Amino acid sequence: MFTTDNTLFDTILEYLFSPYRERVPDVQKISRAMIQEGIIADEQEIVNDHIAFRTLGVPNLGIASFEKIFLHHGYTRRDYHHFPGKKLDAYWYAPPSEEYPRIFISELRVQDLSPTAQEIIGKYTGPITVDPVDRLDLDDPEQVGEFFHKPLWELPTLEEYNTLAEESEYAAWVIYNRYYLNHYTLSVHEFGEKYNTVEKFNHFLEGIGIKLNTASGKVKVSEDGLLKQSSTVAKMIRAEFAGGETQPIPGSYVEFAERLILPEFRDLPKNEIRREHRRDGFESANADKIFESTYREQTGG
Repeated sequence: MFTTDNTLFDTILEYLFSPYRERVPDVQKISRAMIQEGIIADEQEIVNDHIAFRTLGVPNLGIASFEKIFLHHGYTRRDYHHFPGKKLDAYWYAPPSEEYPRIFISELRVQDLSPTAQEIIGKYTGPITVDPVDRLDLDDPEQVGEFFHKPLWELPTLEEYNTLAEESEYAAWVIYNRYYLNHYTLSVHEFGEKYNTVEKFNHFLEGIGIKLNTASGKVKVSEDGLLKQSSTVAKMIRAEFAGGETQPIPGSYVEFAERLILPEFRDLPKNEIRREHRRDGFESANADKIFESTYREQTGG
């Protein structure tokens, strides 16, 4: 899923991905089924289109903090996206070379929430008075890898989690999951002709019992028609809150992307098509509905 070269950033990505792979059962279920079907010989053949993270827009955290990790390793900040209904901002980041995934980092506009929600978030993030990324040796893969899973604040109470979820399911997800990898994305256009569109691949997924996000339809299509996306619905995980109370909550999920060939390159022979010949970037309308893979309306939680 990532390159196997023994480089520093490859190691960081593996630190990030290994716990996600174990925690999200659909990851291995899909990979095993693809191997069995002959779509791939092993999971290293999967091209990872992008990985995504959720953050809180508060001092010393959020995009301004978290992006430093990726900027340090050669990523470039690209387009800004705004999601007014969900009170989110986001940027995507282009990798230093095409074997690495794009990065998509979103941030909750905490200042736009109700006083009650702001108070809950502030209770946990307020004690963070310096940017925690500034304390990392960004060239130490173990230190950076551990940071993705390190609790930066205390566990919330179940009551606080549910209060946040009533107003912003995104806020509730982050207050519990923190910087945990939200999803990774299979590039379906890289597969053989039988499976190389989102529509075809969705049919395969549903055939192996994968539940898909249906918000605005199973296939989300950009305005220009050149970016198609779908995603699984996050599995519910047993979460333990402060005081020992437990409740099932949505975890992470898997996304699928098809980047179509740009009009000016459609006459190129198939064997000459490269990443730069396909639609790049993201689409706010698509992403807005992909976020809902962790929402109760989709998970049934």
